[in-house]
Amino acid sequence: MDFEGKVVIVTGSASGIGRATAGLFARHGASVVVADVDGSAAEKAAGELGGRSIGCKVDVSKDSEVRTMVELVADSFGRIDVLVNNAGFGFRGNVVSIAEDDWDRLMSVNLKGVFLCSKHVIPVMAKQGGGAIVNTGSYTAGIGIADRAAYVASKGGVVSLTRAMALDHAADGIRVNCVAPGTIHSPYFDKMFAQAADPAAMKKELDDRAPVHRMGRPEEIAEAIVWLASDKASFAVGSTLTVDGGTSIW
Repeated sequence: MDFEGKVVIVTGSASGIGRATAGLFARHGASVVVADVDGSAAEKAAGELGGRSIGCKVDVSKDSEVRTMVELVADSFGRIDVLVNNAGFGFRGNVVSIAEDDWDRLMSVNLKGVFLCSKHVIPVMAKQGGGAIVNTGSYTAGIGIADRAAYVASKGGVVSLTRAMALDHAADGIRVNCVAPGTIHSPYFDKMFAQAADPAAMKKELDDRAPVHRMGRPEEIAEAIVWLASDKASFAVGSTLTVDGGTSIW
């Protein structure tokens, strides 16, 4: 998988899956834009990647910030070859307990963020003759999970939006696909463990969600994302690649 000379934007890439993905693209030769709402963390991550990688502070739920980011990248590099819509978050709650403002904020990042970033990147890709977009969904979109109503709904939307975008823009030479991770050991879960009354019990519960009895690693999802964005996946269009240790079939 050769990305030499290619320009890649990865949102939500200061940590976790996004950080692992940015690093893997960089190791395959790409110039990577580490885009994150935490600007200082984005700059730090980009510095660690080296090369022509840059950090960019952006709230993907805000059109003006996304537009500015895309203009900066297009002006600086002259092209955008890959967009990874990875930014997102989750919280507990069902439709009765979730506050409307919390629902709206999650949807604005997890789903609207995919829309806005794609909206501004696709014209650049179309003008240059093509590109690849990979959206981060979730295994929960296909099976549901208790007490995560907003998150599951947002990721279901991402999977469906992936298919719609793939149909709309295939003629422009733009492939749109989705990766659906399982439960991945990331800084998000490290914070949860630190706050838990029994961290070991919580980790075991999460490990036991999958028949392989462990959480996934960010690097394992990064491999799937980079493959979907590469020429090796040239016939993958509108696909959702589930990488969840078997959780969704158990």
